[in-house]
Amino acid sequence: MTPESLVAASVAYVALMFLLAHAADRAAAAGRWRWMDRPVIYTLSLSVYCSAWTFYGAVGYASRSGLEFLTIYLGPGIVFSGAWWGLRRLVRVARMHRVTSIADLISSRFGKSAGLAALVTLIGVMAATPYIALQLQSVSMALSAFATPEHALPRNVSVWVALGLAAFAILFGTRNLAVDERHHGVVIAIAVEAVVKLAAFVAVGVFVIWGIADGPADVLARIDRMSVSAGGEGWPINPERWFTLILLSGAAVMVLPRMFHVLVVEASDEDRLRQAGWAFPAYLALMSFLVLPIAVVGADILPKGANPDLYVLDLPLSQGREALATLVFLGGFSSAMSMVVVSAIALSTMMANHWLVPLWLRLRQAALAGPARAPEDLGTLMLNARRLAILAIIGAGWLYHRMSGGTSALAAMGTVAFSGMAQVLPALVAGLLWRGATRRGAIAGVVGGTLIWTLLVFLPSLGLLAQPAMPAGIDPFAGAVLLALAVNLLLLVLISLMDFPEPAERLQSLSFVHAVAPDAAPGDGAPAVQPEALLTLAGRLWGNDHALETFRRAAESQGKGGYLPDLTPRFLADFERLLAGTVGAATAAALMTRVGGRGGVTVSDLMEVAGEASRAREDNRRLENTSAELARTAAMLRESNEKLTALSAQKDAFLGQISHELRTPMTSIRAFSEFLMEPDLPTEERARFAGIIHDEAGRMTRLLDDLLDLSVLEAGKARLKPGVFNLHDLIERALASAGAAASGRDFAIRRNIAAEHLPVITDQDRLLQVLINVITNARKYCSAEAPQIRIDCRRSPDGGTEIDIADNGPGISAGNQALIFEKFARLNDPARAGGAGLGLAICKEIMEFLGGSIAYLPGQGGACFRISLPPRPRAGRKMMKMRRVKPFGNLCMACCAKVVMDSRGL
Repeated sequence: MTPESLVAASVAYVALMFLLAHAADRAAAAGRWRWMDRPVIYTLSLSVYCSAWTFYGAVGYASRSGLEFLTIYLGPGIVFSGAWWGLRRLVRVARMHRVTSIADLISSRFGKSAGLAALVTLIGVMAATPYIALQLQSVSMALSAFATPEHALPRNVSVWVALGLAAFAILFGTRNLAVDERHHGVVIAIAVEAVVKLAAFVAVGVFVIWGIADGPADVLARIDRMSVSAGGEGWPINPERWFTLILLSGAAVMVLPRMFHVLVVEASDEDRLRQAGWAFPAYLALMSFLVLPIAVVGADILPKGANPDLYVLDLPLSQGREALATLVFLGGFSSAMSMVVVSAIALSTMMANHWLVPLWLRLRQAALAGPARAPEDLGTLMLNARRLAILAIIGAGWLYHRMSGGTSALAAMGTVAFSGMAQVLPALVAGLLWRGATRRGAIAGVVGGTLIWTLLVFLPSLGLLAQPAMPAGIDPFAGAVLLALAVNLLLLVLISLMDFPEPAERLQSLSFVHAVAPDAAPGDGAPAVQPEALLTLAGRLWGNDHALETFRRAAESQGKGGYLPDLTPRFLADFERLLAGTVGAATAAALMTRVGGRGGVTVSDLMEVAGEASRAREDNRRLENTSAELARTAAMLRESNEKLTALSAQKDAFLGQISHELRTPMTSIRAFSEFLMEPDLPTEERARFAGIIHDEAGRMTRLLDDLLDLSVLEAGKARLKPGVFNLHDLIERALASAGAAASGRDFAIRRNIAAEHLPVITDQDRLLQVLINVITNARKYCSAEAPQIRIDCRRSPDGGTEIDIADNGPGISAGNQALIFEKFARLNDPARAGGAGLGLAICKEIMEFLGGSIAYLPGQGGACFRISLPPRPRAGRKMMKMRRVKPFGNLCMACCAKVVMDSRGL
């Protein structure tokens, strides 16, 4: 495989990624982006953390420093697995404020400070240049591994690599100006590249373990020999260096511009961090698992002068596996490409929003507020500013690569970048957790820490200054980084304690710390021409169609027609947040000041916002309560309607069943009465027929008694005969009666006899009727193979008595539980012979008559009914109850009487 063929393969790979990203962007524009917006895609996009430093440099790091390479994986793993809730909060706040970058977040928190945003952007560019140089160096070194005397690399290959990556980043990230700065195509491409580089790294690791070494045991033996040769019993561990590197890598996963972009800006919501909290550490674990085997086998079999950063490529090449080496090259190229593209997009957004556009605003602020006779296309201006920024960023990386000589270890260049961007971590954390943190304190801390980092880390990495001396026993790099962070944090805290924030800053701190939606208020009244000016500005940024639709929706929400809403505080706040999603919070605030007539926020503005927010919250609470009440009423009406519909059907079945239940015994009585009229009927037959007539008459009488009993109870004409009774005796009688009435299978009865000895003041006959009915139903409908009935008795908290009667059958379905106490309801087939379905309806009426209740208890493993008795009958309870209107109640006795009369014609 020649370098020329590798370049061709790289171009083809880049073209494939571009087509994939283009297709994803088109699908998103057409509204077919749901398949891309999945947690697994989001998690894979986070793999942009694993750049060429991880792919190549981790192996070289392990060869030089042993287990210290693990620190670059431990930091992110700890952050994601142990503090994912904090990351969720970060995403929530950023989505509220439509944040576009780490500089935008910090400036928005500290009063939308344009100066602080520009400072953070400067740090981001300084910190990114070593990292971009690292990617250029990795690709150049990888190509050099394939070079031969016949196929030598062209001179200045890093220039061509830089130009190619810059062109790719411009095509990828600056095709259009997104309103929310999300790039669906980029995310999909990064997710695919994550799979490619993981597959390539795993492939070479498997080849090393089983293709070169003799399996895991051989690799472990080589690791032992390498650790002993490194000095004693194992690789030495420097505690302060490990702590520093873990801290830096943990901070990097949040504050590096590319990581903040995929972690926060590209997140559609915060819930996907639940999966990323374990899936991303798992991805890092897979990447780190094979680093040490590749390092030790490479050190054993490759020449002594071989570059450890290229072991992952040199090992397949040394064994003649060019196909595997090509796959590894594409994996490393994919790692470098994804890092450069996302970093360039994030940094170009920061530079355009916080450097170039503010500078242009100062030069052309008069043109912004003027009429739209010859409107400038601000969207194109923004895109061109970002394209220029991409060229500058990658050019700075190439310049760093040239100034450093291109010979530095990849891992060392990576730690320089991490330590530089970590200087914004104190301001980020304090801004999210401490309302007392102020803009001046944040600026002082960032400036102080960055100056120390520049003098002690950045300039020495370029060879422009000598490495500073540290006290004996302290690692120079760890000491310099910890000193910079300590000074940074100290200045932030001290100056914030002595400072008093401005009103706008206090408003933002409240929103960030408590994660509440931000509010804003205008300064003085806005002139009438301002809506047109704002619409013109929006059209220049987003295009006329999108701007008109945005303003039309705002006017419609205010109850107005047309496209010009009133400039209310709410509208201006929402419009500024929409602008912030495109140009950043600080630039959006500047645009509103120059175009919309917005002034600084005053204390009166804060009071107005607070009053409006309070009124809005009160209105929302009232609306929510009203909506909830309407929803409950609608649910009750639906339930009642469903019940009435079911009862109507049950009524028809009930009347048919009553007709059947009355006609059957009357037919028997009539037939056997005719038999008795036969003169020569034997005495034995006459006695048998008379018994049948007696039984059938009793059956019909019981049914009529039930109907009359229910009618009396509903009419409130029943008489209460209270007395003091032992509950145990009533249960014994009920069990005996139910057992005799429902003979058949044997039931196991589970009782607590001692708990049943409770005195109750009630009507003995009525309570006994309820107990018998419930126990009989349990015996009739329990279909368990080993049926049993459980009876539990206890005193209720109010001094009453509770009796639970349960079986171990299938229970009653949820759809029938609302009907079981209705007098027209039967759970079994209405055409079957048996009772008329009045038992539980009578029980319900009796318990209400006694001042108690009967209820079905779901989730008890079977049908379970709770009978509740009051401590004593209600004082002054009248024997005549108010008659309650029930569906079809007045028809009951009339229908039965008609059935009886009709049955005489049988």
